[in-house]
Amino acid sequence: MHERQAVIFGLLVAFLVIIGIGALAVYTGAVDAPFNKGFTTIQVDDELADVKPPCLPEGTLPVAYTDVQVRVFNGTGKGGLGAANKEILANRGFTVVLLGDLENPDGTNTTQNVTQISYGLAGVAQAYTLAAHYPSPVLVLDDRADTTVDVVLGKNFDNLVDEELVGLDSAVPLESRKDCAAVETLTPRATYVPPVPAADVPAEEVPAEDAPAEG
Repeated sequence: MHERQAVIFGLLVAFLVIIGIGALAVYTGAVDAPFNKGFTTIQVDDELADVKPPCLPEGTLPVAYTDVQVRVFNGTGKGGLGAANKEILANRGFTVVLLGDLENPDGTNTTQNVTQISYGLAGVAQAYTLAAHYPSPVLVLDDRADTTVDVVLGKNFDNLVDEELVGLDSAVPLESRKDCAAVETLTPRATYVPPVPAADVPAEEVPAEDAPAEG
C-alpha cells in the first residue's frame, strides 16, 4: 500500500515539475504557446503606449472609401505586406496614394510592434473609417493639414478585417473609441515624412562640386 502511494506521489511530483518547466519556457519565450496566438499580446511601442484618439463629433458618418486617401508604410520587417495591403485597400475602394517601407531619417528600414493609423484634425472621420478595416490599430493624431491617412503596419499585423465583418453603414454614425479624449486636450505629433532618396533630390539642391560635368 505504501509503495503504491509512493509511486503515485512520485508521478504527481514529476508531472508538476514538467508543467512548471513548460510554463517557464513559454513565459521566457523559449517555446511558443501551444494555444491560440490570439491570446498572445504584442508589446506596444513606448511612444504609442499612452496615445488616445479624439472623440468624434456626434453624428459623424463614415467617409466613402473612394474619398479616403491612404499612405501605406510597411513596418513589419517582412517584405510584400505593404504591397498586399495596397492591393486589398484598392480593391475595397480606398485611394492609395503612396506605398513604402517605414524608414529612419537616414533612409534605413525600421520596424515597430503595433499597427497604427495616423491622421490630422481634418481627417478624423477618414481615420476611423480606415481603422474599421484593421484589428485594433493605434490611432495617432498628427499635425498634417490635409485629410490623408497613414497606415503603418506593425509586427502584430496578421490580416485586415474581412470586408463583410467591417460593419460600416454609410447612413449610421461612427462610434468613438472607448479610450478617446476631447480633441482640445490632445497634442498632435509630427507627421511622418519619408526620407527623400538621393536620386529624387531636385538637381538644384545637388552641391556644385558633386554635379556631373556637362557634355
